[in-house]
Amino acid sequence: MSREYPQRPIVGIGIVVLRPDAVLLVRRGTPPNIGAWSLPGGAQELGETAEAAARRELLEETGLAVGPLQFAAHVDAIHHDSAGRVRYHYTILDFAARWTGGEAVPGGDITEVAWAEFDQFDRYALWQEARRVIGIARKILP
Repeated sequence: MSREYPQRPIVGIGIVVLRPDAVLLVRRGTPPNIGAWSLPGGAQELGETAEAAARRELLEETGLAVGPLQFAAHVDAIHHDSAGRVRYHYTILDFAARWTGGEAVPGGDITEVAWAEFDQFDRYALWQEARRVIGIARKILP
């Protein structure tokens, strides 16, 4: 199924990786959000569990692995074209985890990675839904 002008929503997976003072962000290198800062993640593959997809995407995009995952929230990301047709439609399942070590490096379709301090989200023009999910993750992780 095409990601652009899909026949139905695509399941996307996001992962909030937290350090005590910051969250891991990635800069997208492909549409629909090329150049934007976001949480690591991508599309779930057929036959893959949501948790396995979160771990795979994190590893592909940042080179990091984490310990236990906790489901945090879902987000509906729907982008329309100028004619009002749905160009992209993702239902994103977001997981949260604590950083356990290692250096994040950009991989896959990611051009940059950054550890963003919680009061610096404006610097990254971070989407309101990503901010909401990060807030939830900070509350639910031990």
